[in-house]
Parts: sequence; structure tokens; C-alpha cells
Amino acid sequence: MSHRPFPGRRSVLRGSLAASAALSLPTALGAAPAFARSGRPGAAWGVQTGDVTRDSGLVWVRSDRPARMIVETSATESFRNPRRWHGPLLGSGTDFTGTTRLRGLPPGEQIHYRVLLADPDDPRRTGEPVTGTFRTASVKRRDGVRFVWSGDLAGQGWGINPEFGGYTIYNAMAALDPDFFLCSGDNIYADGPIGASVALPDGRTWRNITTEEKSKVAETLAEFRGNFRYNLLDENLRAFNARVPSIIQWDDHEVTNNWYPGEILTDARYTEKRVDVLAARARQAFSEYFPISTLRRPDGRVYRVQHHGPLLDVFVLDMRTHRNANSPGTQPVDAQGILGREQLDWLKRELSRSRAVWKVIASDMPLGLIVPDGTDIEAVAQGDPGKPLGRELQIAEVLRHIKHRRITGTVWLTADVHHTSAQHYQPSKAAFTDFEPFWEFVSGPLNAGAFPASALDATFGPERVFVKAPATANVSPAGGYQFFGEVDIDGGSGELTVRLREQDGTVLYTKVLQPGRVGQ
Repeated sequence: MSHRPFPGRRSVLRGSLAASAALSLPTALGAAPAFARSGRPGAAWGVQTGDVTRDSGLVWVRSDRPARMIVETSATESFRNPRRWHGPLLGSGTDFTGTTRLRGLPPGEQIHYRVLLADPDDPRRTGEPVTGTFRTASVKRRDGVRFVWSGDLAGQGWGINPEFGGYTIYNAMAALDPDFFLCSGDNIYADGPIGASVALPDGRTWRNITTEEKSKVAETLAEFRGNFRYNLLDENLRAFNARVPSIIQWDDHEVTNNWYPGEILTDARYTEKRVDVLAARARQAFSEYFPISTLRRPDGRVYRVQHHGPLLDVFVLDMRTHRNANSPGTQPVDAQGILGREQLDWLKRELSRSRAVWKVIASDMPLGLIVPDGTDIEAVAQGDPGKPLGRELQIAEVLRHIKHRRITGTVWLTADVHHTSAQHYQPSKAAFTDFEPFWEFVSGPLNAGAFPASALDATFGPERVFVKAPATANVSPAGGYQFFGEVDIDGGSGELTVRLREQDGTVLYTKVLQPGRVGQ
């Protein structure tokens, strides 16, 4: 494997890990992380980076009071002759969060950064610096690319359990030294309250850290913000954020289960029944707690393409914001679909423009797996094995475009269904045949209930070549079935290797794909 090594990476990270140690998991349930230097702005919720490219990246922080965000970068952890970046003033309007864009960074290099929070009235008064590190994308093919992906965090009432070690899956992902983490949605469960304890089938008790905001479904902006803060109580996640940049997308549980625009809720737990109102509040909190480049544009969209050197482009979809209403999914014509026309045209255009060896399509919902919403359909496949209908029509349009434009190297990655599997889609087994064979890989959850494998829809001819899923629904993280995936692109051969892994990093399934091949 020609993935570039970074000698001394462990020593390089001492600063960030030391800072993380100071942010250790609270001993009092629901307590915010403590910070050493009192009376000055503190960044006790850690730091994170996102949407890193060959020469830029976004750095995020949250202060405990009004403060000016300052970022310093260096080629070494000694921070000799650092470069300084003046960020925004952090205040209550953004829940004291802020993001600073770093530009003009060297490609393919380890970047050390530290965030200082300065008193707005006295810039000389700063809190303890919080440090982190990330790699910019390389412009050299030989350096290779490695990343991990998963989704679904703190779902079904399974929250941060100190007795279980918290979100330990982040340690296994960090151990692979990935260039970035692709989170495929359901970063929070805004509709999933977390109680203090849950009885397990074997007689044990699962004990959660709890907070006021996680005691009910999120409706107010403050409650949505509290859902994002909840996950940052976990020291494993904070340490991971300081080491590995992320590419974040969202799905339904950032708002409420299976939502679509214009929906009016019948759920008795909600006093605010208008999903559009809830989604606007959730989107604001989402944009405050994650560093996402496109959310700062006038159109404020989640979907985007992230270029990661000559080997990889990542196409991040938003199958939530632009969809039509959930239905049985049998419409013979469906212009809106699951992507909306504007996003669909964008995806086709950007796939055609891509010159990367591999085009990973990050889909927050699976293609051929049936995901029901009562008697309606929540995802794409609706169980009719015949020609494309409903939302399948837009996917058929994308697949047809890929074939006729002879776009090579497309791989679909997803989460959502709380098990892990690999599907190979083949025209020879499909009702719709105007496409080239392709692979879809499923991973997750990170820390949520695990569920049995979803049934397949034969419209696009999926063959499930691997699956690991429990036999019963909502198996706790203590019962296993927590998953993430790894993608490794070799800089010499260009081969793309997918490994489906368990919570501790154990490899369950491996598939090697060859570059430049039309259909495989």
C-alpha cells in the first residue's frame, strides 16, 4: 500500500490528545466538560475540521462565553513561526460557535493548528489553546487516500455510557489514520430522548449520560443545539475530531424521523407540528456545530462535491431537503423525486466534469434496500421489482447518465439502516437494464440500535454478497453490531479497497475494485 506514512504521527498528536485529556468525560451526569483556566474564554467542547481540500480547510470551535476566535497553524507541533488567522466573534447568535476558513495551505502536508479564544475587551487575555491536526489532500497520486465512513449516533435511546467506554468506535477509526471521516447522516437523534438507564435483555443495565435537552424531542433551537452538544460530551469523539477532518451530510434524525418538506406531524410528543419550522431550526444548529463549506453560501445547501486530489472526488448528496412527500412510491412520473431537479442536474453535471479516478457518491439513504415509513416508502426502493417508479426514476436517470457518458469509478456509500452489507447491482438481474454494474456499501450504526437486514428491491438488480445484521430489532451497542467502513485507494495501482469493519476494527468483508473499468 502506497498511502503516505507520517512518521511520528503519535508524537505529533500529543498536544491534541493532551488537550482532549483535559476534557475527560464528565463524572457528573450531564455536566459540561471543565476547562483549566477560569475567568477566560474556554473551548471545552474541543475542535474539529471539515471539508478539507488540497489547500484549504474549515476549523470549528465553541466558546463558553463571548470571544474572538484566532487560529494558528504550523508545520510542526512546536508552533515555531506560526501563521495566524483571525476568525469571527463568537456570541449567543451562533451559540458561541464559530468557523474559520484556512486558505493557501500546502497540499499533502500535515497541518498543526491551535485555536485561541480572546476576550473581546482585552485581546491579550486568552484561554488555554486547544490543538488539533489534519492532512490536506495531496496532489500526488502516489500518496494514495484512505478514509472511513459510517452514520447513526446516539439513536434509539442508546447514548453515552461511561461504563461501556463511551463512543469507543471512534478510537478504532482513528487507529487507521484516515485522511478524513465521511459521516453519512443521523449525526444526532433529535427525535430520540435519552433516559438515564435502559434494562438490557441479559439483565444488565445500560446507563446513559443525560442532559436536559436530550430528555425530550427537540423542538426549539436551544434543544436542537443541545442535541449536538450532547455528543461532544464524549471524550472519544472530541479526540477523534481533533485528529481527523470530516465530511458531514445529514438525514432525517437531525430533525425528526422520516421527515419531508411540508409535513405536518401527528406525533403527540410535539407541540410544534410543522416540520418546516423544525427543519429550519435544525438546519441552523447543524450549520453552527459542523464546519461545512456550502452552508455558508447564499443558497445554504448541504449537497456538494469534495475534491481530494487526483484519485478521489466525493459527491455528498442531500436526500432529505429536496424530496417529495413519502408515499407508496409507485408514480409513473416523478419530477421531484428524492433529490429534486436542481440537485439531480448538479450531480449529473459534476460527475461528467470529474477527472478523479474514483467518484464516491455519498448517499444518505440506500438505493435498493426497502426502507418503509408505515405503509409509505422512506428511501428509494418501494418493493415493486419491475421498471423504475416513483423515486427510482431519478436514480435510473443518474445510472443511465453514468453509462452513456462512460463515467468510470463510481461507488455508492451509505448508512441509515443500522447494519452493514455489500450489494452488487447488475443489469443482467435487473428490470431496468440501461446502466453499468456498480457497488453499494452500507455501514453503521456508530452508536445506536442495530436492526435486521432490509429486504431488497430487484428493479436495479442488487445481489447482496455480504451482510451482518442482528436477528432482532434495536440491539444495543452492548450487544455488538456497530459498524464502520474503510476505503483505501492505492496510489500505485489505483485499486480501491473497501473493508467493512466492526466496532473494534475487526475486518468483516473486503472488496477490491479496479480503476478505469466501466462496470465491475
